[in-house]
Amino acid sequence: MRVGLDIGSTTIKCVVLDDRDQVAFDTYERHGSHIVEKARELLRRVDKEQLGGRPAYLAISGSAGMGLAEGCGVPFVQEVFATRVAAKRLAPAADVVIELGGEDAKILFLTGGTEVRMNGSCAGGTGAFIDQMATLLKMTPEELNAAAAGAQKTYTIASRCGVFAKSDIQPLINQGAAAGDIAASIYGAVVNQTIAGLAQGRPIAGNILYLGGPLTFNSVLRQSFDKALGAAGLCPEHSLHFVALGAAFYADGEFRLAEVADRMAHAGAGSYASQPPLFRDRAEYEAFHARHLKAAVPRVAFGAECGPVHIGIDAGSTTVKLAVIDQNAHLLFTDYQPNLGNPLPLIRGVLLGLYNAHPDLQVASVTATGYGEELVRSAFCADGGVVETVAHFTAARHFLPDVDFIIDIGGQDMKCFKIEGGAISDIFLNEACSSGCGSFLQTFAEALGYDVKEFAALGLFADKPVDLGSRCTVFMNSSVKQAQKDGASIQNISAGLSISVVKNALYKVIRASSPEELGRRIVVQGGTFYNEAVLRAFEKEMGVEVVRPDIAGLMGAFGAALHGMALAKPGQVSTLLKKEELLRFTQETKSVQCGGCTNHCQLTVNAFPGGRRLISGNRCEKPVTGKGGDGGLNLYRFKQELLARYKPAPAKRGTIGIPLCLNMYELLPFWHAFFTSLGFAVVTSPLSTRELYTAGQASIPSDTVCFPAKLAHGHIRALAEMGVDAIFYPCMSYNLDERLGDNHYNCPVVAYYPEVLEVNCPELARLPFISDFVGLHRPGDFKKKMPDILAKYFRGISKQEVARAADLAYAEYAAHMQRLRDKGAEIIEKARAAGKRIIVLAGRPYHVDPEVNHGIDALICRHGAAVVTEDSVAWHMEKFPTTVLNQWTYHSRLYAAAKYCTTQPDMDLVQLVSFGCGVDAITTDETREILQAGGKLYTQLKIDEITNLGAVNIRLRSLFAALDEKQRGEG
Repeated sequence: MRVGLDIGSTTIKCVVLDDRDQVAFDTYERHGSHIVEKARELLRRVDKEQLGGRPAYLAISGSAGMGLAEGCGVPFVQEVFATRVAAKRLAPAADVVIELGGEDAKILFLTGGTEVRMNGSCAGGTGAFIDQMATLLKMTPEELNAAAAGAQKTYTIASRCGVFAKSDIQPLINQGAAAGDIAASIYGAVVNQTIAGLAQGRPIAGNILYLGGPLTFNSVLRQSFDKALGAAGLCPEHSLHFVALGAAFYADGEFRLAEVADRMAHAGAGSYASQPPLFRDRAEYEAFHARHLKAAVPRVAFGAECGPVHIGIDAGSTTVKLAVIDQNAHLLFTDYQPNLGNPLPLIRGVLLGLYNAHPDLQVASVTATGYGEELVRSAFCADGGVVETVAHFTAARHFLPDVDFIIDIGGQDMKCFKIEGGAISDIFLNEACSSGCGSFLQTFAEALGYDVKEFAALGLFADKPVDLGSRCTVFMNSSVKQAQKDGASIQNISAGLSISVVKNALYKVIRASSPEELGRRIVVQGGTFYNEAVLRAFEKEMGVEVVRPDIAGLMGAFGAALHGMALAKPGQVSTLLKKEELLRFTQETKSVQCGGCTNHCQLTVNAFPGGRRLISGNRCEKPVTGKGGDGGLNLYRFKQELLARYKPAPAKRGTIGIPLCLNMYELLPFWHAFFTSLGFAVVTSPLSTRELYTAGQASIPSDTVCFPAKLAHGHIRALAEMGVDAIFYPCMSYNLDERLGDNHYNCPVVAYYPEVLEVNCPELARLPFISDFVGLHRPGDFKKKMPDILAKYFRGISKQEVARAADLAYAEYAAHMQRLRDKGAEIIEKARAAGKRIIVLAGRPYHVDPEVNHGIDALICRHGAAVVTEDSVAWHMEKFPTTVLNQWTYHSRLYAAAKYCTTQPDMDLVQLVSFGCGVDAITTDETREILQAGGKLYTQLKIDEITNLGAVNIRLRSLFAALDEKQRGEG
């Protein structure tokens, strides 16, 4: 008999093979982090029920199995090798194995060169990710699969982080998107993460095996993989147990399982890295507790004598908060609930409760804030709304008038504000990881079988808190399990996790070089700070005593109520729906695709009584007003129109395809004029779309490269399908020299990505691809070298033709850039005449791509500002000293534009940054310093393939609110 034991990150699997290597017994069970106990119990059960005490060949495998195997003297089989052994034995025709586990994901290529690709530091797109998303939708994983089977459409959802994906899902829930559509979108995110993140350009083809729990239990997930891969994969019998089977096949030593179980009791125990306790003794805790009780809002009885009241409603990402205050800002009533996917029924219920309890209720104002602000305003006729950053600042100032730093840690988001001169001067939001947020702790509390409040309290008096560092929410499970095996108590694990939350906030989100730079007058808020262990850890790390209001989790709602009270006029009566209207309130939601322009936005339409409706998901005003918005004051729109004019001309030498990506968004005028003069028809790839991106996704070799570079793969594929004679996309180390920097390089991705495409895009094996190194910065050298390059691909092109074409190309490029500068000046002049703010939406040329910028330019215009680009204003400046090596042309423009903004009172800069852009770690800090030295606010927007602009809109509204506040202070 043979026994294989697979101890994974979340489950334990076991198989028993008879003397003919047939499966006599198998089991698949969750171990709930109690690895040793579960493994011992399972071995004793198998020994008694299957083996009758007889010895058997035994081997252990799995991501959590090595320590146990070594500790009890049992052979360990690496899990990838075990999978390969089982696949060769049970499915010899398999070419590729895709296996998803609880926290790991892997692709095993069995033919054409054996190779394994595994996830590294991020566990997004694994089984734990699916479990977390199911929990968010209030479903079991089985219900998630059933809902996805009836999906009508899908949305773009991040799978890069198991917690942060909620930021994409929650707005969809708040907007009324169908649960089945969201469920199918979650599976689509897992597929994209696996293909783009693991395959990394290697084709997944041939006979495909699907293994592991997520692929076994979720039929829609398998269908999503089939659709993306254009193949029909097989989920074989015993797909859950292939690792255990491989271990059993490979086992070469006999053991009595009961004896192994006894030895396991002492295996794996050791010491762990620890930190100082949060409190020296009980007395220190009591003093700490008493101090924080002082920051309290006066509460008074809610009676008829209270007079007019002001209501603040905070429809957040995971919760709904409501606060009612009187004219003296005393708290009359509060409510705090999970939003359960749709905040409106909850808010309606609370408002009806207020009307019923207080028949003579006088409401002076109702102000909404949070992710669901627009939904609440439209549904219940609230008097106004306020961006959540301003709401939180307003509330914090109520407790500490001279506050200079605010940190708010909620369920899945984190907001930090620096305050200077009574206005918000800087904003930090978590971008790609939520491992420092409240749901981080909740995930672990539930995994360890505790209520989150009970779990948090356990850590207060821990003697040796575990040093867990700061890691991905899902991946930290491994650290916690290891600490458990090393003897750490639940108390020390709880304290360690609370300290980890704080370190994530300070050093990953805010990226502070030292605590002192943040401020000394600090207000902390958000539900996570009700956890006294987190609060204490924050004070110890910062080295300062902070203010934690007693309504830390209600500060958004309280601040909204204060904001409404400040704006209310004497005798004002709120426009809030009356009791009778609330009783008749209904909500109808439908999802439609807008056909008003090329964006084809997926709209969510909420209809309410009285003909009121809210349309969300739109990038422009057309679905709302019937008009396309003020494109006349948007230089991004003008750039797009200019590029669209470059059409193919009649040709005598064939067609040249140019991918409309990366630097071609700036150099298309040059190359179009050049090749048209030489007698070629210049065809560009179509505008980027989600479909174009996914079509080229399989050839992307790196998941960490920026989204604009990933799009290039789709553009190459599109050109190949258009039947062009050759594709031209040269490597260019240098850009043109604009005399603004120390040098004029292109960034490494822009400069050399053609080489990446050449070796990864299968289409280029059948098509001439001109990716030679070319330099435009020296016109004389260009004219000398270009004939030799072209001669490798075409016959009969003379040097004279090339020289003439080059002259025309340089002239066209200069004219194109001048057109942009002239239009920029025109937009600035018109904006000033109309009293509009001017935003320099600064990035790279390819940020003009609508699929890259997701309509952020139009969103800024909807806020009443004009939009120009960095290259339309940078020319006003001459080279100036910077604190970094200023050697890239695009960066030189960015710094010059930032410097120019500091000389213009009505002009501010917003920087677009692509996820995965390494050099922007430098540009963001330098741009921030230039702007702040000139008294300007710095705003950064990080963008990738995720299209939901909820967080972007919050940041932009925060900027405009801060500018208004600053203007009022100066006036």
